[in-house]
Amino acid sequence: MKQYLLNLINGETLSQEDTHQIMLNIVEEKYNVQQIAALLMAMQTRGVTVEELLGFRQGLLETGKYVNFEDYNTLDIVGTGGDGKNTFNISTCSAFVIAGAGYKVTKHGNGGSTSVSGASNVLQGHGVKFTDDVDILKKSLDEAGICYFHAPLFAYGMKFVGPTRKALAVPTCFNLLGPLVNPCHPKNSLHGTANQSQLRLYTNVHQKIGDNYGVITSYDGYDEISLTSGFKICTNNFEKVLTPVDMGLKYVKQEDIFGGDTAEDAMKIFDAVLEGTSTEAQKNVVIANAACGISVMDANLSMSESVALAKESLESGKALQVFKKFVELNS
Repeated sequence: MKQYLLNLINGETLSQEDTHQIMLNIVEEKYNVQQIAALLMAMQTRGVTVEELLGFRQGLLETGKYVNFEDYNTLDIVGTGGDGKNTFNISTCSAFVIAGAGYKVTKHGNGGSTSVSGASNVLQGHGVKFTDDVDILKKSLDEAGICYFHAPLFAYGMKFVGPTRKALAVPTCFNLLGPLVNPCHPKNSLHGTANQSQLRLYTNVHQKIGDNYGVITSYDGYDEISLTSGFKICTNNFEKVLTPVDMGLKYVKQEDIFGGDTAEDAMKIFDAVLEGTSTEAQKNVVIANAACGISVMDANLSMSESVALAKESLESGKALQVFKKFVELNS
């Protein structure tokens, strides 16, 4: 560790092999909390590289639990968090809309870190019990079209850096790792990032991983399509700047997609969107994100066709039916 820290002090970067070994050593508790804190802050000050992130990812996946869903063509839709915007559970709601449109979703998530409600909070609020039982997860995927991986049950290595991250109370490279360590390694992903530098980093990481990806960021700092501004999307096939109008939708105000002050507030909005009683802004922001997920899954669709599929899934009640079935299977 001393040599790694000296390298960082000298302005050098670490190799993928270095950070892979560091992650294994962290899990084996070979470092004290001061060393881990020094490492994380040195990397955060300079900015993590693609190779460093890939090494940490490899170490987390190796020391975690793998779920073999190779026979399925699935999508994960999740943001990095850390945008400080405290929206309602947009990507989680979008996941059920995508499943309602007939696409398989293997959603990975956790409790809220920078917002009052993360994916795990809203699902737990409906009585969902998290599991790492592959048979239950497979049944949920087969019968509801979606299953959920509660991150702490799979990425065991995260708990060894948890106390240090909590004590630092500032973002580190581990904030960027969550979306990259889905335990079933889905063939498709739509990842939201909080700024342009993260978008470029994630795009380069996905190119190295070799999956079918979409990475998005809104120009006013949301890690999802917020409809409050234009946004950029990068995929295997294209790189575009789009506006809400390009999607056939209207601009909204930031307060229109605010998640409220409590997890209960966020859950009420989540329910209202699926039940068809939400505001137009809340409904449309979910449609926009679901549409981008669908367009990643099916590159032959135009954006307007993807929007139409997402809208139909939500307005027909299919997304709500999927959610009810999911809760029934996972409670």
